[in-house]
Amino acid sequence: MEIAEELARQQKAISVAEFFEKNRQILGFDSAPRALITCVKEAVDNSLDACEDAGILPDIFVQIKRDGDLFTIIEEDNGPGIVKAEVPRVFAKLLYGSRFHCLRQSRGQQGIGISAGVLYSQLTSGKPTRITSKIGPGRPATYLEVMINTAKNEPEILDEREIEWERARGTRVEMEMEGSYVRSRRQSVYSYLKNVATVNPHARITLVEPDGTIEVFERAVETLPKKAFEIQPHPHGMELGGLIKLLRYTERKKLRAFLKETFSAIGNITAQEICQISGLDGDLPPQEIGHDQAKRLLSAFKAVKVKSPPIDCLSPIGESLLRAGLVKEYRLDFLATATRPVAVYSGNPFLVEVCLAYGGELSSEGRVEILRFANRVPLIYQQGACAIAHAIEGITWKNYSLSQPGGGLPVGPAVILVHVASTNIPFTSESKDAIADMPEILGEIDLALKEVGRKLRRYLSRQSALSERREKEEIIGRILPRISRKLAEILEMQEPEIGPVVAKIMGNVLICRHVSRENGLTSVRIDVENHGDLSRSFKLHDLLGQEAISVDPPARKAQIKDGYDYNWKLALKSGERATICYKIPTDDAPFSAPIVEGLSEEMVTGAKVILS
Repeated sequence: MEIAEELARQQKAISVAEFFEKNRQILGFDSAPRALITCVKEAVDNSLDACEDAGILPDIFVQIKRDGDLFTIIEEDNGPGIVKAEVPRVFAKLLYGSRFHCLRQSRGQQGIGISAGVLYSQLTSGKPTRITSKIGPGRPATYLEVMINTAKNEPEILDEREIEWERARGTRVEMEMEGSYVRSRRQSVYSYLKNVATVNPHARITLVEPDGTIEVFERAVETLPKKAFEIQPHPHGMELGGLIKLLRYTERKKLRAFLKETFSAIGNITAQEICQISGLDGDLPPQEIGHDQAKRLLSAFKAVKVKSPPIDCLSPIGESLLRAGLVKEYRLDFLATATRPVAVYSGNPFLVEVCLAYGGELSSEGRVEILRFANRVPLIYQQGACAIAHAIEGITWKNYSLSQPGGGLPVGPAVILVHVASTNIPFTSESKDAIADMPEILGEIDLALKEVGRKLRRYLSRQSALSERREKEEIIGRILPRISRKLAEILEMQEPEIGPVVAKIMGNVLICRHVSRENGLTSVRIDVENHGDLSRSFKLHDLLGQEAISVDPPARKAQIKDGYDYNWKLALKSGERATICYKIPTDDAPFSAPIVEGLSEEMVTGAKVILS
């Protein structure tokens, strides 16, 4: 027998399950701690996607149990459940899913995730994965024990029966595996779920750790994210081989109809223009188009000006939810957000959101904390290989009042959160830990980072000025009373009120109340004077125990628990003065200090200040 014939006999196909069985590190199972995190991640991602697709506020439960060298991961949700026939394939068949061919933003797209966890579980424990699923109240729950036949990449059902389950609907999965449970600040099941809760503030997540510790990440909002809708592929993202495939297998009978119904952003006029530029008849059957004609068609795609893909295929977090998520998990002094307009890379729409949090209880030692997210999923590993980290390192942060010794990541009490949302996140590997350095994505992240950086610089500059004012006012407050008392003693006069003097020196807004009482009536005059160099706009509140009369100028009145809140909107130029007058039909009315809303405490003398 010839050598070539002997070699030919040895050739045989391998299934995708066999490939990943021998190369599990590609999927994120390269260490014991990471294996647990990866399995929890894939299960939680599936639950969040399922709940949001069904319009259900997610309530997710995760428990990690330890038994000797093995760990059991239990994850369950209140989602729509999975029909009985689909359960084995969803959990025990790699590259099986509903989102791979769907062009819209979603956490899972490849159909590898949870089945990869099942594969790792059976490899390290030799035990099947246990799944319980229920699709609605009054319906029995389906219980299965499954393993993956790696030679065929098909599920094997070891046990299947109907059981009672207290949940109205949902899915529960139990996987036993080798692993290691750690609780670090950056890379652990706890930190992963905390980050999930930050960018998914509509979800409630409960974690039970191996030692019995229970952590609950409560939802901060009661509204679901904006739903993402499926779109057609964009012509600017097509490659020749993909276009030939679409032409060969389309059911359309004419090229013009194929263009309009297969691609987004192509209408009658654009389809006709593409046909003219490519020199192809719009009535030509797509299946008859050859290789050279397909190349001309692809060139026409690039020559024609086609509008960007629809943006309703994306579901960004939104600035308000970003703020709510970060405020829920961190105590902060300052928070700035930036959202870039939808952009396109290789025909795929994407959007960048950035949030920069500063101060509060954040540690001022060491590098800033980087939170990376892709389609609402935390990216925990391979930070150094990620476009997000590269974009942050490329910013000159000293221009924005953050130190950056030796370049690289900045240093200081800050958290930088970057979220990239797209129909197709360009991950660097199947483990989905890092985003590739696509120039378009790097550019958008850079612009968003600079926007929040400018906001931080303005805040820190203002805080520095206010700090100097506080120090100056503190010194004046210590010296002036002594001078005042000494002069009063020397001149044998009553000690004067120093508030107006301090206001003039500091350039503050001065508020003075003057009260006179006679004949069962209390007359009140409030003088407001702006001693600053700039115009000031603010609200002045006066809380009274009973209704006032003869109010001039007229005020807005709101009834409160112990009386009434009278408030006036004032706008005073530098040196300008305003007077407010009213009367109270009693001669023993008590008063509290007026309240200013809209100015900082350092800018006001003679009144309390509340944040607007």
